[in-house]
Amino acid sequence: MKRIPLAVMSIAIAALLALGLTLIAFVPTAAAQGARGTLPPEAWAWGLMAAAIATGLSSLAGGLAVARLGAAAVGALAEKPELFGRLLILVGLAEGIAIYGVIISILILNRLT
Repeated sequence: MKRIPLAVMSIAIAALLALGLTLIAFVPTAAAQGARGTLPPEAWAWGLMAAAIATGLSSLAGGLAVARLGAAAVGALAEKPELFGRLLILVGLAEGIAIYGVIISILILNRLT
């Protein structure tokens, strides 16, 4: 039986937590706005689900990318410490995946209002 690494499990748990917190934070607001707003409640529900999925999946993908790239960067730094600046930029680019997902979810939520 193959064991799942601890880093992958913690990243998956963090992504699911971000997804749940997004749903918990915005569902009551959407229900109140949908009752008196211009959109039907079903449209609010789909929009909020899309925003939550965009945040959760991009966080999961960004976490996996940073985990793999970080492990490779530590290995490369052990052999060549002068590569620190370049490797830091690469890890930052991998982290940008999560930021793009948050931006997309903000755009979705702004489109709903």
